[in-house]
Order: sequence, then C-alpha cells, then structure tokens
Amino acid sequence: MNLSDMLGYADIQQLSRIADVYRCECNGHSKNDLIQSILSTVSRNDVFEAQISSMKLEDLRFLNSLLFEARNSFSLEDLLARVQQSRFGEEAIQPAPESLNKTKKTKKKTAAEIKPLSPREMIAKFKHQGWLFNGFSGPSRYLFQVPNDLKARFRDTLAKRFAAELRYTEEPPVYRDEQMLIHDDITHLLHYLYHNEVQLTADGSMYKRFTLQLLDKFGVTEELPAKGAWRFGYGRHFNQYPNRFSFIYDYCHYAKYITENQTVLSVTALGEERMHGKPPGEAEQIYRFWLKLYKGPITHLLSLVHWINALAAEWVTVESLRQVLVPFIKPYYYDDANTILEQRVMAMMVHLGLLRLGEHPEEGAVVRMTKAGRAVVSGLSLEDLEPVTLH
Repeated sequence: MNLSDMLGYADIQQLSRIADVYRCECNGHSKNDLIQSILSTVSRNDVFEAQISSMKLEDLRFLNSLLFEARNSFSLEDLLARVQQSRFGEEAIQPAPESLNKTKKTKKKTAAEIKPLSPREMIAKFKHQGWLFNGFSGPSRYLFQVPNDLKARFRDTLAKRFAAELRYTEEPPVYRDEQMLIHDDITHLLHYLYHNEVQLTADGSMYKRFTLQLLDKFGVTEELPAKGAWRFGYGRHFNQYPNRFSFIYDYCHYAKYITENQTVLSVTALGEERMHGKPPGEAEQIYRFWLKLYKGPITHLLSLVHWINALAAEWVTVESLRQVLVPFIKPYYYDDANTILEQRVMAMMVHLGLLRLGEHPEEGAVVRMTKAGRAVVSGLSLEDLEPVTLH
C-alpha cells in the first residue's frame, strides 16, 4: 500500500503526531483534513529532503535495511534487530568532560541529551514520521509496513545524494570481465571429480595436491590461503580454500552436484547431468546462493548490491564508491568495512559476472555493472532468503 492508503487506516492520534512532525496547519479534529495536509506537505521535495538530511547515520542505516525488501510486513522483533544492527562505530559517542564547576543537575541534563534512543523509541519515531505503520486487522496488527511510494522516494533521494559524491570516469583501457567463467569452472570441477578419486582429509577438505590441480584448471587464478592466515565465516572449508574456489565448492555442494562420502569426494547423478551443460537460469541461482551464504556475516548485503547496481551503471571509481558505502557496512570480526566492500562484495560480484573491474590510468580502480549483472540484480525478488548454514 501507498502512504495515502495507510493514512486512511491510521487513527486520528497517529495522524496528529505525523502532522506535528511536519508542522502541518490544519483542523486537528478532522481526519480528512489531517490526511490531506500530511500528503500535501510530504509530497514537497524540499520537506522530504530536509527530513532525510536531518537523519543520523544510524537512522539511515535502519532505513536502508528496509528499502530493498520485497516483503511488505515486518515483525517488531525483526525491526528491533535491524535497529541493533544499525548501531556500530561512531555511535558510541562519549560526553565531553565536564568542568569542575558544573552542577550535578547540569551534568544529568547533558547526559540525558546525548543518550541515544532505545530501539523501541527509534521505531516509534519512524511511526510518528509516517514511515512505519502497523497493520490494521487480524494478525497483521502486530506487523509493521513501509509505504511503497515512500520506499521509492527514499531510494531515489538517497541515490541522488550518493551519486553527487561519486567520481565517474570514461572507460578504462583495461578491465576484467568474468562473465561465464564461473559456469565453466563449475563444469571443470565436476569433470575433475568424475575422472579422479579425490580423497578428503579428516576435516572434510580436499588434500592440497587435488586443490592445486583444480586451481590450475580454473579460469581465474587464486592461491591457497597462507598458513595461519585469519579466515572466518564464508563457507564450508574457507580456511583451506581461496575465496572464489571455496564459493564454487559450496555452490556445488548446496546444489547437490557433489557429495562428501567420508574420505572421498564424488559427483552425484545431478552433478553428472550438470556436466553436460549449464542449466537455464544458473546465473540467478548462483547469485541467490551467494546472497544466502554471505548475508549472515554481511547483514546489509542485499542493499549494498542494489546500491552498487544503481550507482555503477557507468564507470565509477572504487575509492568514491567506498566513501559512500563503507559507513553502512558493519565490520565482521577481523574483516573491517573496507575489506568487506572490496573483497567480500565487489570482488565476488566480479567473480559472479555482475561487475567489471578496471584500472584507470589517473583514477585507479574503477567498476561498472555488466548488462547481465543489472538484469540479475534488478529482476529478482530475493528478499525472502534465509541465511545458509553449511555443515
């Protein structure tokens, strides 16, 4: 539903609170006057942009987590978790040291003024701004919704703000485009396992010699992880395999192309069928799996991918893209926000054929979405995904 529909179902108390936020001048006892005044005010671009500009970073992160969801309703528990996930980094601001001659009363007031809103207070604030509404009957009364037209306006407004901070360039003289390579390497993996008896170690990973032989056959060069290097949370045998190889292995296992039979890795009947050709829609299936696998460590992965899709329609510098998107990325153990964006998100999007990576002689690293990547990211409803746990 759009904002006008949700306002029609809202009670006069909520309408009055929304009208107060936007300083609407109307008859506060008339529901119709309140609705018309709110719609008239919110439709003004200057008012809407002023609201966005006044938002704190944690508010923007919370809002960002809702913008690309296809589902219409959110439970209170889901929203509370999203607020918590939006609080990291610079939000832990300490009050300035008080001078010795300040009174206790002044100190308490200052502490109260800088105290952040609780998650429930944050949700209440969004309700008062007309950005969240409760359902109106039955079980939906306990669910929250964002008006569809406001979602679109938020996306458009933020996209313009982000784009204004980006640096676009002409096409670089050299760039990397890995479209189709991941499909070929899935075939290479399955053929190798079919024609060789690949033994597994006690932890379930392949012996090093098999891994190296497979890496030599792949279209993208990778090296084995350095001994003792920190690796965490992105696949079944991530500590033994490099990133792309690990992902291909995980996808084949998830798709039931391969099976780990105690000490031997073998190809299943589905895997043998896949050896004869790429099935229709495999690019979308691989993309879905990547979101499932990586959305646990990278809580806002879906929105990051959509923002890259929206902002990198033309060649744009990685550095300017990093400046815009890094504030929305929560570090994950030893992966800081920059590492997550460049290695876990953009590098994997290149491997999936969604993104091209180039080197500009003056601007350095630049990226641009592929046509296939834009189609995959824009054309799928992937928000019902649950994180994958690989055993």
